[in-house]
Amino acid sequence: MTNVPDKIQTWQMVQPTAKDRESGEITPGKLERTEIDVPELKQGEVLVEVAGCGVCHTDLGYFYQGVPTVNKPPLTLGHEISGTVVAGDEKWIGKEVIIPAVMPCRQCYLCKTGRGNRCLAQKMPGNSMGIYGGFSSHIPVPAIDLCEVKDRGDIPLSNLAVVADAATTPYQAAKRADVQVGDNTIVIGVGGVGQYMVQILKALGADNVIGIDINQERLDTMLNNGADFVINSMGKSSRDISGELKAYRKEKGLPNYGWKIFESSGTKPGQELGLALLSFTGKMMVIGYGPQKVEYSISRLMAFDAELIGTWGCLPEYYPSVLSMVTSGKINFQEFVQTRPMSTIAEAFAEAHKQSPDKRIVLIPDF
Repeated sequence: MTNVPDKIQTWQMVQPTAKDRESGEITPGKLERTEIDVPELKQGEVLVEVAGCGVCHTDLGYFYQGVPTVNKPPLTLGHEISGTVVAGDEKWIGKEVIIPAVMPCRQCYLCKTGRGNRCLAQKMPGNSMGIYGGFSSHIPVPAIDLCEVKDRGDIPLSNLAVVADAATTPYQAAKRADVQVGDNTIVIGVGGVGQYMVQILKALGADNVIGIDINQERLDTMLNNGADFVINSMGKSSRDISGELKAYRKEKGLPNYGWKIFESSGTKPGQELGLALLSFTGKMMVIGYGPQKVEYSISRLMAFDAELIGTWGCLPEYYPSVLSMVTSGKINFQEFVQTRPMSTIAEAFAEAHKQSPDKRIVLIPDF
């Protein structure tokens, strides 16, 4: 073993989110810098020195909205992690890696039938791996799931933490939707995960990628990063947006069937819009998370012979393909990442909770 500390330095959520029964007001969790024991590594496990950990919408859900984690506080949040192996299996020591956000058991029926991304026994840092998460100096993880970073060029290892979720979740959605060369696609919500969804669809050969968002700056950015056409949905009804899409289809000679819709915003308006746009033989992929309920006549799915599909995480086997897209430049990566010291975690959480930044915040350990 080399560079193995006596203790793991970490920012723990030591107090769970609380909801007042009478007022309904939510009090966020509480973060505290502390140290925890370095566990004895089991067979097949390694210890990774964290280079960077991304601040994900899921972390904010745990912290601010009381979305339950499998393991209860105290625990360390964070599941978008890159770093270097410093202990465990000798063939991994010294290698730079990305840790998948969800790690399947590889033994169950779902894993053996290609659905391991939704393995019911999966492990997720910052959720179901005991007290261990990415907002730390080190983390123990199974070696079998690691994605080795062999040639990252001039991309800092810390920045590649975003590949662990924000860039791979859209890839899983594209595979689940069976995206083919020449497909016509729509992405609703082009910030966060959506900005990678647009780029991945174009990289996979989609003929038309249409971006829809309420932020014109985001839309303009996407026109330079894979989108063929964009619609600002601010203040517009579903009918208004449908009319703009119809005009685009007419101009380009495109059909009104077979479109694949990727709802990435996780908002009620976004989900309602996606359902309104879903038409003959189309597919709608639900990627973004929101606690709201949406009303929809499911008989429309029957009439359209359409599909409404949820998608979760990403198979570790897909990570090398996404990493290759990033390092080869097929995905514009650097423009959508910002780094900060991990000691600013409270401020970063508050900022990202108030308004999701266009550039993913990656926190770099500075213990």
